[in-house]
Formats: sequence, C-alpha cells, structure tokens
Amino acid sequence: MALLALVPLGYVATYVLIIGPGDLWDLVARPRIAELLRNTVTLAAACMSASVVLGVALAVVVERTDLPGRRLWHGLLVAPLAVPAFVNGYAWISLDRSVHGFGGAFLVVTLSYYPLVYLPVVAMLRRLDPALEESAWSLGHSRARTFRTVVLPQLRPALLGGALLVGLHLLAEFGALSLLRFPTFTTAIYDQYGSTFNGAAATAMAGVLVLLCLFLLLAELRLRGDRRYARVGRGAARASVPVELGRWRAPALAALAAVVVLAIGVPAFSLLRWLAVGTSTEFPMAELTRALVATIVLALAGAVVTTLAAVPVVWLAVRHRGVASTVIERSTYVANALPGIVVGLALVVASLRLVPVVYQTAGLLVAAYAILFLPRAVVTVRAGLEQAPAVLDDVSHSLGVGPLATARRVTLPLIAPSLGAGAALVFLAISTELTATLMLSPIGTRTLATEFWSASSELRYGAAAPYALLLVLVSIPATLLLMRSDSPATQTERVPV
Repeated sequence: MALLALVPLGYVATYVLIIGPGDLWDLVARPRIAELLRNTVTLAAACMSASVVLGVALAVVVERTDLPGRRLWHGLLVAPLAVPAFVNGYAWISLDRSVHGFGGAFLVVTLSYYPLVYLPVVAMLRRLDPALEESAWSLGHSRARTFRTVVLPQLRPALLGGALLVGLHLLAEFGALSLLRFPTFTTAIYDQYGSTFNGAAATAMAGVLVLLCLFLLLAELRLRGDRRYARVGRGAARASVPVELGRWRAPALAALAAVVVLAIGVPAFSLLRWLAVGTSTEFPMAELTRALVATIVLALAGAVVTTLAAVPVVWLAVRHRGVASTVIERSTYVANALPGIVVGLALVVASLRLVPVVYQTAGLLVAAYAILFLPRAVVTVRAGLEQAPAVLDDVSHSLGVGPLATARRVTLPLIAPSLGAGAALVFLAISTELTATLMLSPIGTRTLATEFWSASSELRYGAAAPYALLLVLVSIPATLLLMRSDSPATQTERVPV
C-alpha cells in the first residue's frame, strides 16, 4: 500500500528531475507562486484552526453538558458530511455572488470539514474514564483546568488526526475553491494542465504541494508524540456526569442552531430553490439512474478496498512502533495532498508503461480512490486501535489462541466502530470525487459528481440541482453509519477470549 500510495509522488519527482534545477527554480521563484503559497498556507491554517476550535467546542457541549436533545443535535452536526464541499460552495455562490475570495472559501471549507474533527473527538470523549477527571477535581482543580490538563491530552490523537485530514483535503480541494474564485496551488495546477497538459509549471506546483504535505505530516507526528491511550478495565463504561448549562443554555442552543443553519440549512434551501425556479431544471431519469448506480457501486468498492488496506498499515504503526512502520504509515498520506488530476495522470502513465491491460478499467479507478482517500481510513482506524489494549492480545495468545483468531475474536470487535467510520468517510469522499474519475473511469461511466460539475461549471444551476440532491441523498446512509459508529452501544469494552 505504501508503494502504491507513492506512485503519484514518483511521477512528480521524475518530471521535476526532467525539468532540471535551473528551470525548476525559474518556475518556482515567481510572484505568482508566492501568491499561491500565501493563499494556500493562510487558508489551510485558518480552516484547520477553525475546524479544531469548532469541532472540540461542539463536541464538548453535546457530550459533556445537559444540552436538551443531545442525540438530535449530534445528528445535525454530523449532517454536513452529507453535503460535499463543492455542493456547499455551489449553494452559497448561487444565492449570493458576494460569497467569494478568502472569506467565502474560509466559510464554506470550515462548514464542510469541521465534522472531520468533531466526530473523532466525540468518540473519544465517550470513551474517556470519568475517574480521571474526578481525581483532578478531588485535588482542587477547576473544570477548566481539568479539561486543559486531563481531557485535552487524551483527545490528542483524534484532534490531531482530524486536523490533519482537514489540512490535507484543503490542499487538494478544487471544486469549492474554483467556484468561490479563490486561487490556490490546486486550482492553478488545474488551469495549467487545462492549457498545456502536463506542463512543467503544473509539475513544479505539485512539487510544492508535496512539500506542504510533508510539513503537515511531520508537524502532526511531532505533536502526537509517543503516548499510548489504551486502557484496560471497565471505568470508561460509566458515563460522566453532565455539566449543567444553567444561564448558558440559551446561548449554547443559539450557537448550535447557527452552525446547523449555515452548514446544512443554506445548501438545502439553495437546492430546493433551484429545483423549483431554475430555468434549466430537468429530470432526465435515465441519466440520473445511470449516474446514481455508478456512484454507489464505485463508492462501495472503493470504501471496502481502502478500509481493508488501512488495517495492516495501522496495525504496524500502533502495535509495532518504529522508524520503518512510521515511514510506511506517513507515506500513505502524501498523495492525499495532491490534486486528483495529478494522481490520475500518474496512474495513466504507470498503467500504460507497466500494466496496459488495467488502463481505463474499474480496478485502476478503485486503486486511485485507495491512493487518494487512504488517510481517511488510516486516521479513523488508528484512533480505534490506539484504545484497544494490546494486553488483551497477549492474554488471548497465552490461552492458546493464534494470531489470526485473536485478531478476529478480540481486536476486530474492539475496532469495528472505527472500521465502519473509516469506510463511511471513504464512501463520502469517493462519491464526490471529480477529476480522477473523469480521467480513469471506463468509457461511458459518469457519476453524480461529474454530471453535477458539468452542469454547474456552465452556470446551469437548475440542471445541476437534481444531481446535487442525489449526491446528498446517497451520502445520508454513510453519515448515519458515522453517527452510529461512535455511539456508546457500539463501543465494546469487554471482549470474550
């Protein structure tokens, strides 16, 4: 999997060497590159910070207070995952043309991606042993200090993993940023390939994106540290005592309502409006059905393959820590920061030169999905395996149970919610993927995302609305699975050996 994930990096590195150091410097040392670098870094830093603050704050309010209707609010806060970022951008820009530039990109990307932080933080809050906090209170620590010194360190894997996903996805985001007219390296790469196809300037910019991705990976690795978070015992099965909101109840409800309205209310209103009043609105049932079936089949196949591929990577990284396992795990993240067009071109070149028989087959497209979205599965599955005590494996082995049987009877039940969450996240990502699908899909294959983009890029908002609506409907089951994967009922605390 590491070698497969590094194919796009090898493609970029090869063409960088072909360009040569002199010409490469001329391509990189330009005012335009400095502008794109400033835009990309600023937007990534702002959206990652906002997603972390928003995700943690919402998770704490929902999980640790006496908020009325907590289950309903949890579902509404997860729901933005069912609305692709480019559909969210389409909704805002089609309602208000002033929503563009940095402000519009910051708003839309944060509202689309904050659940990537919110969900894992909620899952870990539900698993934390309340005795740790109670011990801190008994020593005279305030709730604020206890949260800062006891709870936040326990949330580190989920928080950093979610922030890393937000940053990597933002580096590769094209649809929403293109609609909102905010230039980054990804949009510029698409423009270069569109005008020159495999131009040297586009390859140089892809190399800069790889460096930004490596910086994010090293920063996350440094901040994560080597702490272990698994716990043996039944303490975490006891729910913590919720904090009474008191006079803060009304402001908390208002804040949650504002997030929900902005994240899912605006897209829903925009889609319904264009379905009702759009002059180009039509419902070609045959085309809609074909695109729907193709989207579901490809997303399911990609989700299963990608999640299964993440298991051995995560197992090495958590159970056999070391330099080699860390390098293998980190290498799977690199391609996630590259635009889909770069990954697609890399696989086109590799398949034509090495295995021509797989060119323009569904298998090659699924491989592209695995390369692009493996980090979603790795981050989610790792968060679950970090809390699965390794000592349970040792107990199983001492009773004469083999490694495979131990994995099936002990470890897999413990990480089953994380596996489901990882598969759901990958399904959501694949169902909205644009460029790699266009480049690698078998002839005649069209998905909901590609049909939507074709209509919306031509400003036929009414024609795009049915495809966007179906995209949202297709995403709902995966979103519901994400909601169930972190519920208390699915978090097994004791596994029979």
